[in-house]
Amino acid sequence: MAKNKLLTPLLLFFLCLTLFSVRSFGQTTMKSAPQLLTDPFLQLPTATSVRVVWFTEFSGNKHIVNYGEKLSQTIRASTTKLSRTREDQQSRVANRTYKQPFKRDIWRHEAEVTGLTSGVRIPYRVMSVREDGENISSDVFTLAPSPKTGTSLKILLTSDHQLKPMTAANLQKVVETVGQVDGVWFAGDLINVSDRASEWFDDHRGGALFPGLQGRAKYEMEHNGVKTIYTGGQIIQHAPMFTAIGNHEVMGRLARKTSLNDEFDDTIPRAVAQKLYSGKSLIDNSFNTDTYEEIFTLPKSQEGGKKYYAVSFGDVRLVVLYITNMWRTPNLDPKYTGRYREAEKDLNNPENWGYGQIIYEPITKGSKQYNWLEAELNSPEFKQAKYKVVMFHHPPHTLGDNIVPAYTDPVQIIERDEDRKIKAVRYEYPKDKDYIIRDVVPLLEAANVQLVFYGHSHLWNRFINPNGVHFLETSNVGNTYGAAWGNRKRDVPLGYKEDYVTLGDPNGLEPVIPTIDPLLSEDGQPIPYIASNDITVFSIFDTGTGLVSSYRFDTRKPDSEVVKFDEFELK
Repeated sequence: MAKNKLLTPLLLFFLCLTLFSVRSFGQTTMKSAPQLLTDPFLQLPTATSVRVVWFTEFSGNKHIVNYGEKLSQTIRASTTKLSRTREDQQSRVANRTYKQPFKRDIWRHEAEVTGLTSGVRIPYRVMSVREDGENISSDVFTLAPSPKTGTSLKILLTSDHQLKPMTAANLQKVVETVGQVDGVWFAGDLINVSDRASEWFDDHRGGALFPGLQGRAKYEMEHNGVKTIYTGGQIIQHAPMFTAIGNHEVMGRLARKTSLNDEFDDTIPRAVAQKLYSGKSLIDNSFNTDTYEEIFTLPKSQEGGKKYYAVSFGDVRLVVLYITNMWRTPNLDPKYTGRYREAEKDLNNPENWGYGQIIYEPITKGSKQYNWLEAELNSPEFKQAKYKVVMFHHPPHTLGDNIVPAYTDPVQIIERDEDRKIKAVRYEYPKDKDYIIRDVVPLLEAANVQLVFYGHSHLWNRFINPNGVHFLETSNVGNTYGAAWGNRKRDVPLGYKEDYVTLGDPNGLEPVIPTIDPLLSEDGQPIPYIASNDITVFSIFDTGTGLVSSYRFDTRKPDSEVVKFDEFELK
């Protein structure tokens, strides 16, 4: 009995110690050594400055950047907390499980390093001090301000990472092939579900966004029993990244569903939300890009903020547009909320409708974004630039599936029976009202844009229109969903008013055969695309030569060489 009395306080002591050392869902407290959630990365360079950004899972007492010769200069960072990052039952976080969406606390730190000289790189590192005084420092990297005109730059063109299987291999081969790049242009779809924190930072399968772009990934691929681990590339610690919003950066109605995947799918038009949720938050009850905008420091336009903007970078004027819509399944099965019809079970409940492939930001002639674009294309900064490039997510020309239907507002058709009961809700997309082709491309042609860069379809292909504008999609980074070419047709509805194109580019251009080393079809003919789950592709724009070069790597052959297969010049 006396022994039991002695054991009781000991058990209570160890129980309290355990509770102090471990938080719910496996998150360790200050008893473990502090860690940075990301390496630092560079954002928003100016002629004399650049921003340094990094993330932790603690708010900390102090966060600083050491920079310059012998890292002797110091600047303190400001700290903000991400407002919507969560995890859920589909999250893949080491030693943590979740049964429902659960808030995950993540802090963002940013410092502006000033007094820099264009063309001069200097070393830097960051340090974060936790509340208990323990600190953690990053490795040493290099930073520089925005390059002057006349500077030869290598810029990585990429998109659609989304934690896909080949992404880490792709980024590793970028660094191994061309060395340190000077900038990254990312045409949207960085992750799958924007509010799921682990997709940005630490998905335990090894393919989260930041680890891949910082050489800290650990993604295993296996072919014929041979396993290879790819780490990605140390890229954005040294080079600023400019991003466009893709459909996967947009979240739907907040906390209406039981998983983040379902919440991502639960977007509705703002006009519908105003009617359904009068007096409530429009952002929470339609769609938002809050997490994306909280993570990145980007150039801003007065009209669109970070959503669409323009920036001068060396000899390039880069215009970034918010051209993306909600992706919904083309499947006509009545159980699905699809791009062409509503689910049968929801016909009498408009709150649960998807309203088709809704466009998130208008780009029609006369819209705020269109008017801003028109003014930008007439600005001195744009007109005087040697290279004029426009980047957005949705394809104007592609062999991929996601270009169908047309990029236009869905036309809703409600079919009723003789008793006026709804028997179907369908959507049509008039091809002659495709806003990109009808409204945007003529503006770009008139402004002598040389390159339009985009993603979304997870393949590589390119086109040249009669006015000499180059159109490049280089999104076969992590995987593919195929090309509508040969015997493989797009999944389109039959019996609808519109004629939805099953093969080729719906907007009438012929794809360009790669100029150096195209892949061959089964009958030995060169094919004008790469759509592969084994071969990954990246593209580099060299502003010194004006050449855009595309490379491929066969992940089935880990020891094989990277192959340059296409090249064209911007003039």
